[in-house]
Amino acid sequence: MAGLKIEYTDDDALIECRLGELLDARGMTLSRLSELVDVSIVNLSVLKNNRAKAIRFSTLQAICKALDCQPGDLLVMRTR
Repeated sequence: MAGLKIEYTDDDALIECRLGELLDARGMTLSRLSELVDVSIVNLSVLKNNRAKAIRFSTLQAICKALDCQPGDLLVMRTR
């Protein structure tokens, strides 16, 4: 759609990361996940706290492999 520009703020974000819930369910710490996926604790924390603006497919794949989950288990659409 030419000319259509969608603007949103962080409060409008509809994608929610469930990393904290998945870690809790598996009894895993953010530190351990960081070791397994070779991503810094700081970057994983940004993702866990829903402050990430993007995620690399390679990171998503590594997290899903380490947590034995699907991308749809980690990232979900939030209803308003």
